[in-house]
Amino acid sequence: MGLLLKEGIDINLIKSASLAFFLISFLILLINIFPIFKNRLSNYTLQFAGLIGNTSFLGIPIAIALLPSRTINFTIGFDLGTTLFSWIFGPFFLQAKLQHKYFPNIKGLLNALINSPASRGIIGVLLAYLFHIDEILGNYLWIPARIVIAFAIIIVGTRLGIITNQKGKIFDLDEEIKFSILLKLFILPFVVFLISKFLNFDFYQSSAVILQAGTPTAISTILMAEAYAVKQKIASKILFTTTLISIVTIPLLKILMNTFS
Repeated sequence: MGLLLKEGIDINLIKSASLAFFLISFLILLINIFPIFKNRLSNYTLQFAGLIGNTSFLGIPIAIALLPSRTINFTIGFDLGTTLFSWIFGPFFLQAKLQHKYFPNIKGLLNALINSPASRGIIGVLLAYLFHIDEILGNYLWIPARIVIAFAIIIVGTRLGIITNQKGKIFDLDEEIKFSILLKLFILPFVVFLISKFLNFDFYQSSAVILQAGTPTAISTILMAEAYAVKQKIASKILFTTTLISIVTIPLLKILMNTFS
């Protein structure tokens, strides 16, 4: 909320959110239509792990560290798009695997959407605009917003520590998991790079969405897998492995973006 108030909500946020939402929707559809992709990513846990990134707790801090603050709307917009997709379609697809439950829990879905960082930020900003306190509130929240978002990385580390202690053979990866990791850290950022070029994004706008696309698998994927008892171990392995590998791939993405800008 503090970050959005500082920069304001504009068309860039809508563009970035739409890009994330519709791109992930298209890729999910593509994977499930063509056998060549479906055979390699045979279930929705693998597909979501390969397409939904940790844009809230890792992507936004990275963007703040590497990019100008004026790109924050592109960063938060991408997070909002992925958050909306994951919590709208994630429960639907995963819960459909359970017997006698073919529809998502609408109440739980709405609670998840409202409680997501992106949704709360948008609601708070709209209320601030409604009561004409956006400028004052933005100045007050700017510094604590940066502090809180930096500490958000600790949440990721804590969760990874829990996974490491509870899950055995975390690096024992089968072919399906390897394809999901490849999709998340390499293919998706490259696709977003091509789209950003097609849409004539400038260097910083392209960097914002590419970095968000290149974030490791989101914690929400393992939370949904655990909630619906669907492929929890797979989700844990992909979350842990992509986060570890992203220590190398995210700086590499930044170098490549500087090279081909």
